[in-house]
Order: sequence, then C-alpha cells, then structure tokens
Amino acid sequence: MPKIQFNDLLEAGAHFGHLKRKWNPNMAPYIFMERNGIHIIDLHKTVVKLEEAAAAMKQIAKSGRKILFVATKKQAKEIVVEKVGPTNMPFVTERWSGGMLTNFPTIRRAVKRMNSLGKMEKDGTFSHISKRERLQISRQRVKMERNLGSIADLNRLPAAMFVVDIQKEHIAVAEARRLNIPVFAIVDTNSNPNLVDYAIPANDDAAKSISVILDAVTGAIKEGLNERKAEKEKEGPAPEKAQGKKSEAKAKKSSARKEPAKVESKSKEAPKAEDTTSDNAEKSE
Repeated sequence: MPKIQFNDLLEAGAHFGHLKRKWNPNMAPYIFMERNGIHIIDLHKTVVKLEEAAAAMKQIAKSGRKILFVATKKQAKEIVVEKVGPTNMPFVTERWSGGMLTNFPTIRRAVKRMNSLGKMEKDGTFSHISKRERLQISRQRVKMERNLGSIADLNRLPAAMFVVDIQKEHIAVAEARRLNIPVFAIVDTNSNPNLVDYAIPANDDAAKSISVILDAVTGAIKEGLNERKAEKEKEGPAPEKAQGKKSEAKAKKSSARKEPAKVESKSKEAPKAEDTTSDNAEKSE
C-alpha cells in the first residue's frame, strides 16, 4: 500500500478546520493550533489515522465484502463518483433515504421495481400502454435511478460505511451505529469523532482535501481487490487437479471390476471342451 504523503494533505488544504467558535471539544486531540480564529488540524495525526483506515478498508475489500460511500454535499458528489466508481463499491451522492440500512428489505424492493421498469422499456411493454402512463413510469424510473442506481448491486447490508461530513450525514451514521456497521469518516473540527469507528481528522469542505483522502482510501481498496483476485487464481487450478486424480482413481476401479468378469467367462467355457472330448471317446469305442 503506497504511503500517504504529509505534503499532499498540506497542499490540498486538509489542515484547515472551522472557526474556533464552531469547534467540537472532542476534536481537541487532533487540533494543532489556532490561527486567525480558525483551528488548524494536526496533519501528522491525520496521516496516522488515514493509514489505519486505509489498511482496515483494504482487508474488508480483500474479504469480498462491500463498503458503502456516502457523500451528498455538493463539492464531494462528483469526486466520489469518479474515485469510487472504478472499485465497483456502492455509493450514495444524491439523497440519503431514511431507512436505507435499517429498513433494507424495502430498499431492495424499490431497486427490483426500478429494474422491472427498465425492462418494460426494453421488452416493448410501453407500446401497449397510453402515452400518459409511459411518461409517468419514465419519470418514476429516472427518479429511482438517481437515488438508488448506485446501490443496485448491493444485495445485502454493507460491511462498512465511509462518510464525508458526519454532520450532514448524521442520519446515515445513526443507522450504521444502530446496526453495528463500522463507520469510516472524514471528521472536521466541528464534528464529534467519537461517533465513528475510524475518524480521519481533515477538512471535509475542500474538494482537494476530499479528493486526496479518497485517492488513498480507494487505492487501498483496489489493492485488496487485486490481492483477492490473485489468491483466487492460485486456488483455481487446485480443484481441477483433484478432480483429475479422482477421475483416474474411478477409471482404475472400473477396470479392476471388469477383469474378474473375463476370468469367469473363461472358466465357463472350460467345461464345454471336456464334454466334447468325452463324446468323441464314446464314438471311437
């Protein structure tokens, strides 16, 4: 896993916190100093926490489980789509639907409904309904696609959640905590880091800061996925060899069973030869 660079975080402005009057006292261990009424985050601690979070997320990805990314704030939406999309991990960037985790079966039914509406457009069902109904269904599908399209492949609850700005996504964090789902999050000076399992103290408002942190996190996830793929490729030939050995053993057993049958047929033919010789002897007499 590539080492996270201090200078990259510094250049991205990850050290800028909120105004002093807006701070959360629980963030005191991560604050380096105050400058012009603004708290400055200690990036040395950010690097340590980011490395811890990246290592944990790598192991989750390596195990084949899913991590749900949540970032509905304007400056984070496009970054999440760009960075998280290639990893095939689910993400929510439009709106967090209440109960997305705590009422997961209902969300799955909504996803199935969205998929069925998509099939209706392709299989020609639209040609048998009125124009008004087609318009209503199309609008419904577009809305569902916008809110649920990125989690269509999430067939079960995620193994973890990554959040940008836990203040804004407090409902998502509360649902994850209720279900004991580990939460990774970028935590600014106005937030409570005790609400999440892996807090990454950094500026959660600057697009560059979010981008640098997501680069590190998604890079670790990709490494985990690649290691999982490599292990599967190594394990792949082994079962085939085992099957080959089994088939050889079966062939030997079947051939061993056939050999006694030949011996029995010869023993049956032997008495016939004796009978013919005795008949010839009688005729000669």
